Amino acid sequence: MKKIRWGILGCGKIARKFAADLKFVKDAELFAVGAREQSTADAFVKDFPAKYAHNSYEALVSNPEVDVIYVATPHGLHHEHVMLCLKHKKAVLCEKAFAINFRQAKEMIDFAKAQNTFIMEAFWTRLLPPYLKMKEILAQGKVGNIKYLNAEFGFRPTPPFAPRIYDPALGGGSLLDIGIYPVFLALDVLGKPDEIEAVMIPAVTGVDDQCAIRFRYNNGAIAHLFSSFAANLATGADIAGDKGRVRFTHRFHGPTTQLEYYSGTVDTREIISFDQAKGNGYEYEAHHVNECLRANLTESPVLTHQHTLLMMQTLDAIRAKAGIIYPVD
Repeated sequence: MKKIRWGILGCGKIARKFAADLKFVKDAELFAVGAREQSTADAFVKDFPAKYAHNSYEALVSNPEVDVIYVATPHGLHHEHVMLCLKHKKAVLCEKAFAINFRQAKEMIDFAKAQNTFIMEAFWTRLLPPYLKMKEILAQGKVGNIKYLNAEFGFRPTPPFAPRIYDPALGGGSLLDIGIYPVFLALDVLGKPDEIEAVMIPAVTGVDDQCAIRFRYNNGAIAHLFSSFAANLATGADIAGDKGRVRFTHRFHGPTTQLEYYSGTVDTREIISFDQAKGNGYEYEAHHVNECLRANLTESPVLTHQHTLLMMQTLDAIRAKAGIIYPVD
């Protein structure tokens, strides 16, 4: 089988994790990378060999041998870089947050459709085995009618801070950097909320250092979501219904090795274990994109355009409630 040739736009920390995991995808090949400086691209391919090390993003997207590009730049730059890829009809896997706001996201997806070109948000969580098992438990009705969801993600950034952390121009703040994970979980499990409440504690730059969110649903369900750059949190999640409960004790967003299921009461706990991921966990989304491309799809049936747009619409609503404003708004 001919391998699908991947390009990576941006050579930062997450790009390195993704590149390291491509070797676990049998029909994928890291083929080219693009950076703003030749020295950066050369250093990257020294650690993760690729045929081409381009000294500009324009050179990468113009490479006729590249099949798909992983956009790994900060989310404040996604709109610009995704549009650049799409103008050259390159399939795109775009890191999260997908964009700064709904307007940008819709422009990106509409242009991809006009170009008849594949695009997907890189929400790796949705494709990880523990998360899929949680979805299976819910689909089987083992939790019953969901009444409560709680999810949190927090860590203390260490100096020197990455520009994306606190810079308003790059969409800085905890919400778009890590708060997207609790929001994603609530939307994926409970759907669009009927009411949103949100408050934030600002950092010195004006973006949110911490953000607390509550979703209310007309069916009686409530979701409590929290993100923080002020404290290290367990990054756990609970989903409770009238028949049981599912709990991620740590790193619900990543390739955790354990999921807890409580049937009836908290006394009947079942621990569901998973093998350690071969890599960082990004191999699952890369494999899924390859499957979509081989099937000539322009949209993932798992991470749909509709869900990405709902995410951005919801994040806009949260920011409006909490008073989080970016220059691009």
